[in-house]
Amino acid sequence: MIDQVFRDFLGYFTPERVQNLVAAGLAIILGLVAMRLLTAFARRLSKRSVTPQYAMLIRKGIKYTIGVVVLFIVLHLLGVKIGALLGAAGIVGIAIGFASQTSMSNLISGLFLISEKPFEIGDVIKVGGTSGVIQSIDLLSVKIKTFDNQYIRIPNEKLLNSELTNVTRFPIRRLDVHLGVAYKTDIGHLREVLFDIASKNPHCLDEPEPLVVFTDFGDSALKFLFGVWFYKSDFLSLRNSIMQEIKERFEAEGIEIPFPHLSIYAGSATDPMPVALHQEPGSPRSTRRGGSSRGRK
Repeated sequence: MIDQVFRDFLGYFTPERVQNLVAAGLAIILGLVAMRLLTAFARRLSKRSVTPQYAMLIRKGIKYTIGVVVLFIVLHLLGVKIGALLGAAGIVGIAIGFASQTSMSNLISGLFLISEKPFEIGDVIKVGGTSGVIQSIDLLSVKIKTFDNQYIRIPNEKLLNSELTNVTRFPIRRLDVHLGVAYKTDIGHLREVLFDIASKNPHCLDEPEPLVVFTDFGDSALKFLFGVWFYKSDFLSLRNSIMQEIKERFEAEGIEIPFPHLSIYAGSATDPMPVALHQEPGSPRSTRRGGSSRGRK
């Protein structure tokens, strides 16, 4: 019986079938080579003319297109009927579509995000409590890397339905520093010190000019908003340097940064509250007033 199985196995590989298998193998190899060459060419060309987001979509489109074409060629060489296969794939696709409505929703949301372009690869975004740098924009999700080097995948539907902040969309941003100073502080002198700090910091821009806004009378301090403009690439350098400079200059200029405090008065610091006891007429006891040990509470 083993001999019969072996003869049947050898009989399957007719010269025509062997030729088709060789042709299928060559088609796969040529397809992989063409995929690599075209994606490399698209990568070089896209660096000059399109954004990284569209460059990534072009490369993925090339890979998927060549992969599908090579698959059909191989199936045809192996004798698979493409028409029947496409019919079965259509039925299966409809069933999968009904079963994966969330994926379809993410796919449609991805198309809206790609057309609207609220962000690009390399931008810093905030979505809910998550913030990080965009690494990839796909049809189903967006991948970001957080500042503590974590990898997060966010579905496109969530991005489309949530409030999203693109931190680095514009090249120039403003850093807002909220300050509180003692009520005795000379406001004019405070403004001069803050403008001088901004003018001497190399990361602050002269145009737009810094601003100092008197925002509120606080419980323990006068509250101010100190805003300085900077290039988005200088965010960390500016934030670290200007906070230290404000602290050092305030100490040198005698400007007090108060902290909340509460004054407490002991009972011995005030006179006792007078208390009088009145009795009914005819009572043998006389009225006693504050100052008596019995009348004082």
